Amino acid sequence: MAADLTAFGNWLAVPGVVCLWTAVLLRAPGALRSPQQRGLWLAVATAAAAMTLNLPDVVSYAMSRGPGYAHTIGLVRNLIGVLSAGAVLYFVAATTRGRRLQITACVATVAWLGALLALDAAAPGHGTHTMPPVGDPVPSLAYWLVLISAHVTANIVCVGLCSRYSRRTESRGLAAGLRLFGLGTALAGLFWLAYLLKALFGSTWAMPALPLLMNLHGLLRAAAILVPTLFTLRRTCTDIATTWRLWPLWRDLVEAVPHVALNKPRAWRVMELLWPPVPRNLLVYRKVIETRDAILILGEYVAPGALEQARGEAAGHGVPEQRATATALARVLKEARQAKLDGAPGQPGEAAALELPAAIHTSQEGGDLADEARFLVDVAQAYAAPATTRK
Repeated sequence: MAADLTAFGNWLAVPGVVCLWTAVLLRAPGALRSPQQRGLWLAVATAAAAMTLNLPDVVSYAMSRGPGYAHTIGLVRNLIGVLSAGAVLYFVAATTRGRRLQITACVATVAWLGALLALDAAAPGHGTHTMPPVGDPVPSLAYWLVLISAHVTANIVCVGLCSRYSRRTESRGLAAGLRLFGLGTALAGLFWLAYLLKALFGSTWAMPALPLLMNLHGLLRAAAILVPTLFTLRRTCTDIATTWRLWPLWRDLVEAVPHVALNKPRAWRVMELLWPPVPRNLLVYRKVIETRDAILILGEYVAPGALEQARGEAAGHGVPEQRATATALARVLKEARQAKLDGAPGQPGEAAALELPAAIHTSQEGGDLADEARFLVDVAQAYAAPATTRK
């Protein structure tokens, strides 16, 4: 059982490192521009570098090159690991805006790095740095205690603050990122606590699980820094779906009142998504605003009482109450559009007969654009249905 656990943990090493580096590269442009995300990105990047040097194949290659080469790889791996621990502290300080903690993290990191270099230089000649199952730690017990203290301290502080601030923040993305990062850090903390037990008491019962703990920690940290990317992807997919569904309604209304549109409708709606005429993040906004403006103008061509009559007819045909208004608006818009295209006279200004639904009023008063977009999508769906055309 122990051997299987170790084997599975070692098998997870390469996927974990690949996921870490993928996340680091994807988040680099945005993270390096944001002081709040820079520490997190650095923590994950240094963890990825340390875990890369700890891959079983990398360790075997270093050992095969001789003691000097193995020593260099081991020392660099541990120094990068301490830098990662310091970056963890810095990330927590940046997230919580703790200036004193930021300074403490930098000073402590420099002290830990200096102590490791001094202890390594003072130790007798040695090869790779290791904590063997039997025998003394290499290069020395003091070296390993300094290394372990750096990781355990950073991990305990990080887990505590991630847990606290993930409950306080109103940002779902930040809360999810903090929880994932805190969980990954907790697994790394268990890894180093197991090494502490081995160093102080010779306890080896937890050693088979260490590769699994470390590599799961890598996967969770990769997920943590990808949270903003996943939220952006989700928002982009939602915007694409909304634009796709709004387009037929928007095109028909803009055809009747073309001056409300910033750009002329394309021949196919797929062109609107592949080559948007405005920045992609403004595509839904423009479609909603232009559709609303077109509805306002076409309201001048709606007969008095037509919307209420259409709402009553929709309810009579079993349309759910929450969709009855959208269905009724779709019906009167079809008629108003046709009247406008036929050259019928409108009723400008206060004489306009169409009272806008609450969802559109809310947006005009600074409400939620997403609510209006959802309402207009319902209107577009009803507009496309043959049942909204009067017989």
